[in-house]
Amino acid sequence: MSQSRIPCASDSRIPAFLIAGTHSGVGKTTVTLGIMAALRARGLVVQPFKVGPDFIDPTHHTAVCGRPSHSLDPFMMGVEGVRRSFAGALPGADVAVVEGVMGLFDGMDGGDVSSTAQVARILDIPVLLVINVHGMSRSAAAVEMGFVEFDPELRMAGTILNRVGSERHLHMLKSCLEKPVYAALPRDKEREIESRHLGLVMGFEEKHDIAALAAWVEGHAEIDRMLKLSAPIPALQGKASPRKKAVRIGVAMDEAFCFYYYDNLLELERCGAELVYFSPIRDSLPDVDGLYIGGGYPELHAPALEKGSARRQIKEASENGMPIYGECGGLMYLGEELVMETARYKMAGGLPGSTIMTGKLVALGYARAEAVEHNPLAGVGRSILGHEFHYSRFECERDACFAYRMSRGRGIYEGRDGLVEHNTLGAYLHAHFFSLSSEHFIEVCQRYKRT
Repeated sequence: MSQSRIPCASDSRIPAFLIAGTHSGVGKTTVTLGIMAALRARGLVVQPFKVGPDFIDPTHHTAVCGRPSHSLDPFMMGVEGVRRSFAGALPGADVAVVEGVMGLFDGMDGGDVSSTAQVARILDIPVLLVINVHGMSRSAAAVEMGFVEFDPELRMAGTILNRVGSERHLHMLKSCLEKPVYAALPRDKEREIESRHLGLVMGFEEKHDIAALAAWVEGHAEIDRMLKLSAPIPALQGKASPRKKAVRIGVAMDEAFCFYYYDNLLELERCGAELVYFSPIRDSLPDVDGLYIGGGYPELHAPALEKGSARRQIKEASENGMPIYGECGGLMYLGEELVMETARYKMAGGLPGSTIMTGKLVALGYARAEAVEHNPLAGVGRSILGHEFHYSRFECERDACFAYRMSRGRGIYEGRDGLVEHNTLGAYLHAHFFSLSSEHFIEVCQRYKRT
């Protein structure tokens, strides 16, 4: 193993780089995990990040790096939110590695917003472009030139060549590429299968062979050269003092509910919440003043959720006025039933309606809503930004009360989302808390606690 100096972040910079792709499916996630594993094998503390609203890739980052991966998304978080999340996660890290999303320049509605390139410019971070070179030689130079010249403001440090066929193939590629080649990874059937598999399972479900990943990259990459790349550490506008823990908020966390933006959890803690994690599959409802039930795969665990004791306890808590917020998978669990193709399962029953699994994609994309009715998460008039991704529809009465009016996205019914009953709110929209104030939810939980 190469012996490299352990890099140390200065007051203003940290060793850092962003791994981008020419398009989706280029092997970006497998390459990223391999580089993270190689850095860890050298004894470095690696802080991972992921561009976009992805919930799955960050769990693989966390499994390999041993530190929570943070999402970076300018649409949901704002430019300052991206800088804040990046800087806030760096203390204690030796190097930061950011994985891009889709192709380098692919943003919302075919534009630049929330593209990997926009995040790279916001952070002024050097970019390593992954090119799948299978079946090409000099054409790779044309691809490189196009990406370099498309946006001169980007710090294009060099390339990572994936699926290199042989030493002769690599020699041809290097003879025509202009930018430095930081890694030349050979074709590997096992890695190709792993790459396709990664998007289907969560990081905690996949046992990564970190040593094998590290060895694979270490033998074909210039890690020392990567560690010479760096990015400025954004200056934070004042450091928030930790607040006294005013309320206890239960957070559903298990194989059924595992889609959370890590910054959302940090925001709740920053605003005065003590987070109590529990499994609706295995645990009883803990002694808490409010509930946050994130997204996930309740349809894959419906029989266990139906049998769980938490289901009836959550319904009772909802009827007693406990503030409860569920998003996507949480919405599905808070309904009366979850209806599958061959069976139907009772859910918590805190919201009047049931989820019907469709077997096809119903909604995918960024979402924007305005709170138009009182609800536990956001004050009336507040804008809420997030993302939708679901293969189900939620059927409720036509006179149901919806807290959100959508200006972008599908929602539950005809551009409305955020079904409200008592003090329980369920929505398909996965909200990022940087777009709203977590203090509202904390205050509602405090009022419930006093009663």
